[in-house]
Amino acid sequence: MQDTDDAFYMRRAIELARGGEGRTNPNPLVGAIIVKDGKIIGEGFHRQYGQLHAEREALADCKNKNNDPSGATIYVTLEPCCHFGKQPPCCQALVENHISKVFVGSRDPNPLVHGKGNAYLREHGVIVEEDFLRQECDSLNPIFFHYISTKTPYVALKYACTLDGKIATKSGKSKWISSEESRNFVHQLRNRYAAIMCGSGTLLADDPLLNCRIPGGRNPIRIICDTELKIPLESKIVKSAKEIPTILACVNPPEAKKAQLEEKGLEVLILSADKKGKANLKELVKVLGSRQIDSILVEGGGELNYSCLESGIVQHIYAFIAPKIFGGKAKSPVSGEGVDSPDQAFNFIMDSVKQIGQDLLVEYNKS
Repeated sequence: MQDTDDAFYMRRAIELARGGEGRTNPNPLVGAIIVKDGKIIGEGFHRQYGQLHAEREALADCKNKNNDPSGATIYVTLEPCCHFGKQPPCCQALVENHISKVFVGSRDPNPLVHGKGNAYLREHGVIVEEDFLRQECDSLNPIFFHYISTKTPYVALKYACTLDGKIATKSGKSKWISSEESRNFVHQLRNRYAAIMCGSGTLLADDPLLNCRIPGGRNPIRIICDTELKIPLESKIVKSAKEIPTILACVNPPEAKKAQLEEKGLEVLILSADKKGKANLKELVKVLGSRQIDSILVEGGGELNYSCLESGIVQHIYAFIAPKIFGGKAKSPVSGEGVDSPDQAFNFIMDSVKQIGQDLLVEYNKS
């Protein structure tokens, strides 16, 4: 059984790791706890990309408190790195500080680290306990695991709908379907994901700002799928482009409009067209991945949602279900052409269900 002091310490490390949400991209979330003689003598987590990794921050915490880590045990949510990147190897620091035992949660899929970090520690006389509370530790980093393995962003669809599956009334009004608590949760998602994406239809209908409104939050990079550059120059997106990085994904844009938008601080990214003449989403995620954009939260309408599903780029779904019924022929979360038969459905596996305010949040992973 893992319901022990060891499990307590690892769960504390998991809790710490979440403190880096929204700031470590494209690095993982990692937490570390150092324990000696039954007491926590150092804590740390990876706070921001380019800054100290969790293990080195925990060691620094020991020294700041005049605690000697020699002979101590460290609990770390991800296999310690053994290569030079933005920071020197954590394995080396653990050996130099005479850590005697390491509990490791997740295995690092990065080829530069995978298995090598644990092997380095063992070669230098450190006891390594692998896969400790691995499932709980793995749940910290679906974004990192996907990105490091595919070099493309982890893409999640988010939508709110009524009990009868509507995202707007018959007149097109949609504010507000979900509860205030659900909307606050969405801003936490915007802080967590590196980028947020919507289509030209949502842009023209709602004129959204697509920023993060939680205290201390980080605005995601805004990506607008706007094949023909329909975005109005007076829109909130354009007016705030010099404060919040914004990319317009298009096909064969009008040169005059392109120049106007670039002058106002937006990047116009020209892509090839898909079979429907729209910006190619598979090409888009490859370009964004090459720029170290590791995750995208899609807050589009039914057309963009269907295009994302059809292109196969979606890894996760956040479906907020409100206790309301609109009826009629109002819009649904996914439109597009639709499939011909049930066996052609886009299949997902349920991840979790929880209540937020009066809404249900149902999360699904790609099957």
